[in-house]
Amino acid sequence: MSTAGLDAATGLTATGIPVVDGIPFARAGREELQARVAGLVADGDVDRARVALLADADDWWPEPPPPDEQLARVPAAPTLREAMALLGMGRVGDYFAHRWSDPTHLAVLALLGQHWPGDRPVVDVACGIGTQLRELSRRGVRDLLGLDVVWAKLWLAQRFICPEARYVCADLTAAPDLQVARPAYVTCHDAFYFLRDKPAAAAAMRALAGPGGTVVVGHAHVADTVSAGEPLDPQEYARLLGATVLYDDAELTRSLLEGREPRPAAAGDLTGSEAIGLVAGDLRGPAPADLGEPLGPLRPNPLYVDGELRWPSDRYEAEYGPRSGHLPERWPEPLPADAARRRLLVDLPEQW
Repeated sequence: MSTAGLDAATGLTATGIPVVDGIPFARAGREELQARVAGLVADGDVDRARVALLADADDWWPEPPPPDEQLARVPAAPTLREAMALLGMGRVGDYFAHRWSDPTHLAVLALLGQHWPGDRPVVDVACGIGTQLRELSRRGVRDLLGLDVVWAKLWLAQRFICPEARYVCADLTAAPDLQVARPAYVTCHDAFYFLRDKPAAAAAMRALAGPGGTVVVGHAHVADTVSAGEPLDPQEYARLLGATVLYDDAELTRSLLEGREPRPAAAGDLTGSEAIGLVAGDLRGPAPADLGEPLGPLRPNPLYVDGELRWPSDRYEAEYGPRSGHLPERWPEPLPADAARRRLLVDLPEQW
């Protein structure tokens, strides 16, 4: 399959892949849905095609989709949070809404900052709503592709988070020709442990990066925690990816908060870690600017309500609360000099 000729916002590719709002739907295992959407697109019924795609979720998600009439209201939602509420994203919506200050995101920033893509094309695998792509775009990276199996997440990414990137809804191991120049910089953050066939996924990432390319995996769970998916031990992650540099995830978060380079560790020293980051291939160099300092305009972290830190749910608190020592229980007055680095002040999307 090829994604060539996707300049039209909605239509069919030469091989029959439906494209709605500029995002092709080529997800494996959804042939019936793909055929139904293709028929709706061919008939000019874009609204029903969009609703059908918005109802599709990943295989880990246990909840039924909202009714079609609710999904039909998503395009008119003025903010990311309202759109996610209409999509019925629940705890995943909480995760995305507060991604900008959670410790796993800070770890990803430290990893990207130490191994910066520069002018390489970037493919973000399991990109979600495009949080990492936005960070890269705002710092000058221009060739960006987001890949995810959930079309609704890509729609949110394009609509609210990073319209500068292009997006394809497909499985990494069964994706169409993504038209990525080599060598490439291929990333997967806070998601690799959810991939069922990790050997195939690792091989696909290495092939997509090409000779001289880079593969970066952030926040790969080692321990079986609240949202650990199917974790592996550090040695197995390193073997699958061909990684030569590994980091403890907590060390990555600390390094960003402390404004220093992260310290790598041997795989054997990471068996007690909760999660790790790994880099394979061309290690690249550090970013020209400090990713620990968020770009403006900055706003108060919305986790603070009436001066108190309030988690969006008990589940969110259980997962992120113990790892969020950078966020004090009460809003400090006056603000400390490192308020932005500690994400008391955050660079939320304009239509958050």
